[in-house]
Amino acid sequence: MALNRKHVDSVLALPDKKRFDHFVKVVADRQEIWGLYLDGWALAATNDGVTVFPLWPAKEYAQLCAVSEWEGYEPRLITLAELMEDLFPKLKKDGVLPGVFFKPEGKGMTPGVDELNVVLDGELQKY
Repeated sequence: MALNRKHVDSVLALPDKKRFDHFVKVVADRQEIWGLYLDGWALAATNDGVTVFPLWPAKEYAQLCAVSEWEGYEPRLITLAELMEDLFPKLKKDGVLPGVFFKPEGKGMTPGVDELNVVLDGELQKY
């Protein structure tokens, strides 16, 4: 389902916590997450150098972030099952934080793997 630009802009204008909540609801509903990929996944870092794996709730948001150091990267689908069963354990083992809903001009929230897992699981219990 393609998102219109007005909707995308209004969601991007939300404060970090509201974008995080939107991410959780959309991901639980659609059962998919998006990353950026080009010969490997796009990664970022926190201000103190911790590696971050950026994630978005829809392809359109990921595409908007394929600029600057991520120029040429393409949105790639990750199913919710892949995220929770495969990616979360790997991120936790490697000390990588999930990056929730980065914006083209800034970073997103970086909860711990366990924290994001609990929040997503809680939202999934509503379905």
